[in-house]
Amino acid sequence: MNRLKEIYRDEIAPALFKELDLKNVMQVPGIEKVVVNIGVGEALDNPKALDAALNDLTIITGQRPVVLKAKKDISNFKLRAGRQIGVKVTLRGDKMWAFLDRLINVALPRLRDFRGISPDSFDGRGNYTLGIREQLIFPELDYDKIDKLRGMEVSIVTTADNDNQGRALLSKFGMPFRKGQNG
Repeated sequence: MNRLKEIYRDEIAPALFKELDLKNVMQVPGIEKVVVNIGVGEALDNPKALDAALNDLTIITGQRPVVLKAKKDISNFKLRAGRQIGVKVTLRGDKMWAFLDRLINVALPRLRDFRGISPDSFDGRGNYTLGIREQLIFPELDYDKIDKLRGMEVSIVTTADNDNQGRALLSKFGMPFRKGQNG
């Protein structure tokens, strides 16, 4: 069993039950899934860019991504419906716990000038989305094999009812939220 999952079961869930003053243990917020995606706009001109992003995301998450296609034409971006423009992975179960553990304890602290992540990126329903500017913060990737720095988006989908519950849940996991407005 994953270390983070055990910590959630043994320490975080009971603490949240008391802290949030819940009536039933089934109301305790948990993490449902983690979705990681990379938008590859340059794939329109350079098809190899999509393969590189696919490979990077496979190494980072340990799961094969699906290729995303444009849903409609957007002439300003020279985009046609059906063109491949990104890759995404939905992590659940053990792979989700392992990825979250690496993200919180290894990858985020490796960011340059890191002062914490924004506590305001919740969606109103307790889910959190984090933008990462470069994939190199993950130690699994070999610096010499990276063709280009790519950003990615990590969405953590929780069972929380609201942002405060979601924030409490992620804080207990050790998510490094920034304090105050000026960092």
